[in-house]
Amino acid sequence: MTDTTGTGAESGARDTGWNRLGPPRRSVRAMAHSTALAAFVLPQLALLTAASVTASLLGLGVGVLLMLPTTLAVRRLAGLRRTLAGRWTDTGIRDPYLPMPEVEPGFRGAWLRCQALLADPATWRDLLWLLVDPMIGFTVALFPLAVLAYGVFGVLSPWLWEPIAGLGGNNWYLWVHVTDPGSARVAALLGLPIIPLGLAIAPGALRGHTALARALLGPTARAEALAAQRKVAHLTETRRDALTSQAAELRRIERDLHDGAQARLVAMGMNLGVAERLVERDPEAAKQLLAETRQASATALNELRDLVRGIHPPVLADRGLADAVRALGMDSPLDVTVSADLPGRPEAPVESAFYFAVSEALTNAAKHSRAAHVDVQLWYTDGLLKAQVTDDGTGGADPSRGTGLRGIERRLATFDGVLAVRSPQGGPTTLTMELPCELYSPRTSSS
Repeated sequence: MTDTTGTGAESGARDTGWNRLGPPRRSVRAMAHSTALAAFVLPQLALLTAASVTASLLGLGVGVLLMLPTTLAVRRLAGLRRTLAGRWTDTGIRDPYLPMPEVEPGFRGAWLRCQALLADPATWRDLLWLLVDPMIGFTVALFPLAVLAYGVFGVLSPWLWEPIAGLGGNNWYLWVHVTDPGSARVAALLGLPIIPLGLAIAPGALRGHTALARALLGPTARAEALAAQRKVAHLTETRRDALTSQAAELRRIERDLHDGAQARLVAMGMNLGVAERLVERDPEAAKQLLAETRQASATALNELRDLVRGIHPPVLADRGLADAVRALGMDSPLDVTVSADLPGRPEAPVESAFYFAVSEALTNAAKHSRAAHVDVQLWYTDGLLKAQVTDDGTGGADPSRGTGLRGIERRLATFDGVLAVRSPQGGPTTLTMELPCELYSPRTSSS
């Protein structure tokens, strides 16, 4: 969800959305939204009860198994409240949760996730929201409707006072004791301005309810500081990895040039010198040397083309990511199926990083997975360029035990991308890559 908590973004969103409604319509809509928020009290009380039962069973071990689904249900309800805050008042509330550990099977994995949830301050603030909002939030949400209903009741007093008095009910309206038609008409006059008053206070009540939700469900200053520290640490690590990868790539290029094309060019020069001396004395030997030199020049040209292709493949620059990955599939020793749904092209550095990440995934599958078929899917959704590489191999891939997957992680992390690996023993192995970026029209792409 997009955060619009900044002053400029928030005011801009309100200017283009909320404030376009006229005051009466805005008030009616605010009252409807406040009334809908009051209905949160039912799932809140149910989840509060479930959380209490789960906490009481933690000592028996059963609570460990119940805590994860209970806490996730609380987070889903809190997430819905954050979403409605952004949709109804243009006030974005960001998720305050700390990252969860990787999923491990069995009771140990459940216990580790349980510990992570208990150590997350946002978990306890969610529970505090379950406790506070049904009291304060419910009252604030229903207050405009209660005021409007009280005004309607006053307007209807001329028709209601006799039945109420006959049943022995309260026949006071504000400071007026309604005992006859005259006092009932006075009550009706007093009720008339109360109806628009209820509508007028509805937007303020909705903003107050959202402020309460933001105070309890949004990130605290300490959480934001920790998030900023984690982001700085992540950027530092990815920058270091990017510099390391760049240095390794430069060394590889230098080594390939020195051991390949450069050595062949030196040999060609020597051959041409010998052929120059032999051209009159031994023409046949000179012709043979020239033929060898021509063959060496073709080999050097192919090596240079391969080197350029390893830096930035021409097919990637000319045809885009989808066709470049299809070319990888054609060159792979495995049976590779590629499907792509890309409405545009990312910027050249992002496209290149994603291409080489997919290339590395196909190389790993060919070298280590004992697979026969690989399925590659490329698509773009919600600001993320995604790829899923699935092979029918033996599985067991682990980023912590191999440099190939770690290289893909480092390459993607340079652009804030992530790699998810699912590779049970026996297969299949599925690599999911995500990289945040914007797509541009192929006609206007910088690449």
